[in-house]
Amino acid sequence: MTDNSSVYHLRSILSAFALIFISIISTAQTKVGGVVYDSDGVTVPFANVVFPGTYEGTITNDDGRFYLQSDENYNQIEISFVGYKTKTIDLEGRVKLDFNITLESDEAQLDAVVVYTGKTSKKNNPALDILRKVWENRRKNGLQQFDQYQYEKYEKLEFDLNTIDSSMINSNLFEGMEFIFDYTDTSAVTGKTYLPIFINEALSTVYGDNTINKEKQNVKANKNSGFSDNQTLIALVKDLYTDIDIYDRHLKFFDKSFVSPIGRAGIDTYNYVLRDTADVDGTRSFNIVYYPRRVGGLTFKGDFWVADSTYAIKQINMQATKSANVNWVKDIYIEQEYQVLGDSLFLITRDFFQSDFSLRKKEEASGVYGKRTTLFADYQFDIEKPEDFYRRRVNDYDPDTYNRSEEYWDENRLEKLNEDEKQIYTMLDTLKQNKKFKRLYNIGTILSSGYYEVDNFDIGPVFSIFGFNDVEGLRLRGGGRTYFTANDPWRLEGYLAYGFRDDQVKYGISGKYLLDKRSRLTIQAGNRRDIEQLAASLTNTNDVLGRSLASSALISTGNNGRLSSINLSTVSLSFEPLYNLEFRLGGSYRTIKSANPDFFSLDYLADDGTINSQLNQSDIGLSMTFTPGRKTANYGVDRTIINSYQYPILYANYTRGLEGVLNAEFDYDKFQFYYEHPLQIGGFGRLRARVEAGKTFGEVPLALLNVVPGNQTLFNIAGSFNTMNFYEFVTDEYVTLHLDHNFNGRIFSRIPGLQQLDLRELVGFKAVYGTISDQNIAINRSNIDYLAPEDVYYEYSFGVGNIFRILRIDASFRGNYRDLPDARTFAITGSFGFSF
Repeated sequence: MTDNSSVYHLRSILSAFALIFISIISTAQTKVGGVVYDSDGVTVPFANVVFPGTYEGTITNDDGRFYLQSDENYNQIEISFVGYKTKTIDLEGRVKLDFNITLESDEAQLDAVVVYTGKTSKKNNPALDILRKVWENRRKNGLQQFDQYQYEKYEKLEFDLNTIDSSMINSNLFEGMEFIFDYTDTSAVTGKTYLPIFINEALSTVYGDNTINKEKQNVKANKNSGFSDNQTLIALVKDLYTDIDIYDRHLKFFDKSFVSPIGRAGIDTYNYVLRDTADVDGTRSFNIVYYPRRVGGLTFKGDFWVADSTYAIKQINMQATKSANVNWVKDIYIEQEYQVLGDSLFLITRDFFQSDFSLRKKEEASGVYGKRTTLFADYQFDIEKPEDFYRRRVNDYDPDTYNRSEEYWDENRLEKLNEDEKQIYTMLDTLKQNKKFKRLYNIGTILSSGYYEVDNFDIGPVFSIFGFNDVEGLRLRGGGRTYFTANDPWRLEGYLAYGFRDDQVKYGISGKYLLDKRSRLTIQAGNRRDIEQLAASLTNTNDVLGRSLASSALISTGNNGRLSSINLSTVSLSFEPLYNLEFRLGGSYRTIKSANPDFFSLDYLADDGTINSQLNQSDIGLSMTFTPGRKTANYGVDRTIINSYQYPILYANYTRGLEGVLNAEFDYDKFQFYYEHPLQIGGFGRLRARVEAGKTFGEVPLALLNVVPGNQTLFNIAGSFNTMNFYEFVTDEYVTLHLDHNFNGRIFSRIPGLQQLDLRELVGFKAVYGTISDQNIAINRSNIDYLAPEDVYYEYSFGVGNIFRILRIDASFRGNYRDLPDARTFAITGSFGFSF
């Protein structure tokens, strides 16, 4: 390193520390932090730290550490915990972050309370008596008292790089972007230095009707730093922080189910201690401290205030325990405040949610704060709206929502931005012009979308470049799509592929156009010539660009040579009469033959007595897809799904074979149905259930029958059977059941030695019943002997998930049909994925 560069980095470090110091002395009046110990030198978790005479306070974390900040100027802090003498400490300055505080045992208090330093008693505990009153009066507090309600809502989302130190400032990652460290600040929750990098604001009016259990949110304005009207980014960020009701038994966010300290499940999960009574905004209230009865669960620690007359929650703070099994999240902190109206009605006025995203959970690890602040105001009641008012429109995109003036925001914000928040907009506008940032942004875009952007054309998906199967050998694929904006009314997509073993070029091309935005009336057409594993899915699709993982898995078990050569042409028309309800009417023509005739045959007996090796077939079909609860972004011909795997899917399809049309050979009717539903079962994890059923009427050959999908890859494939080979079972009538349950670490968290690994237990069960008609057996001339699972076939599995936070491994066992030739009684499969 040269002398000049050393001086430059030193100046950068000094500049950053100077800015941090200025921020500390100017942003807040009082900041204190430190560690609380007992007389034996052991840290005291869950101790209360407050500014005397106020309800501004916090509790120490699992390690006895605390941080407390206030905009007011205080000269004392008070530390207390049942079983110890309360200690008051004078503050000589406004900033003191290195307190080491020792609490002395209070023998008299210990004699009176007995067990409150560890697990608290469920008998004769005044805190639990108050909590039971809270449950009894839940329906008497809040919006449930009224038939209709409406209120104004302001939501502010912010992301910040945290734990800013000299190594981060001097890293090559930020070379050329050092100016961003001029915007550092200090967290009011953790005391760590952070750098704001993104902010989004939204103003809405919320309407609700308790008589019909409907609610509607009308977004009036939305604004974010540096990304204009990027609806996908906005929606993804907002979906991370779903609204919660602290009175519920479980609070669901980050796809996890935490036990609520206010809900009825809390009594078996938390210790409760009545700490104090005081006036809070003129209302006499009880202060109750809570902390988990055991480590390893999805739990919180904190305290809450309860009004003594209505037993409504006045204020609560919740901090997730360090042992909570949540990936990529080091800390979670929630704070809610409620205001009394008319002497008895308590309504939420402020909701604050902060999470610390990090690759590591160590205290010193850098990460990203995600903060959501929601304010509520101007409550109105019993203003009746027609039921149709609450029906969500298929397309509710209004570009004006994202282009409100600064004057509009200044007049309508429920809380003014502080100087640091205002500067985020300036910093991001400057950063977008930086070449280094543009390169990093492009890399992030490729990883998230799978496409590389070149002007108005995207190259990709990059993750499907390589493939392998026993027919094509090594397969290379390249493709792309037109992309002008996220809301393009039309799009062209295509690909070319080449197999080195069969020396053949394959292709697919598709185009679609959005004819009407309001009903999402869309026309689509395409053609594909490719090699495909047709036995990888029961439910038919006419996606000319889709391809199952089983068709080109780099690693497989056994011979993956039962592949078909398909030439598929389709045209369809789709529309959505209601939000998340889609109907599709389409027609297709396809030719299907074996891609490996020396090993695999699709031969069948034709009406004229000849044996055909290639199927020519035309058909029309009508399908319905219903996805209640699905969230999407963008309103062009393509939309982005925000909450993948979190909503149920109901699909039904009818297909009619058109004999004689374009030389089609078979006249048949096919009905198919499947229903998939993810279920959060309280604190016991998440169950995903899937049921499929179908029946084909008429004589058809193997290529048109319902082959029960086996799985000869080493990867988990949805809807398939892991111990079954391709074409092992063939049906024209079937019913399947798939159950997959993730306990989210509930068992492993209680086993010593496994607690720190954050592993998750998985169990699964799959079954299929099917039959095959004599008529379809009679025309079979393939080398596949039809066998239907008339005695229900089943398999079960045990797995471990969250290995290194991204890997899942399952061991599957065949339950019956174990004596069939080449039967696999055991299989190991895995999958990669990012989840909380």
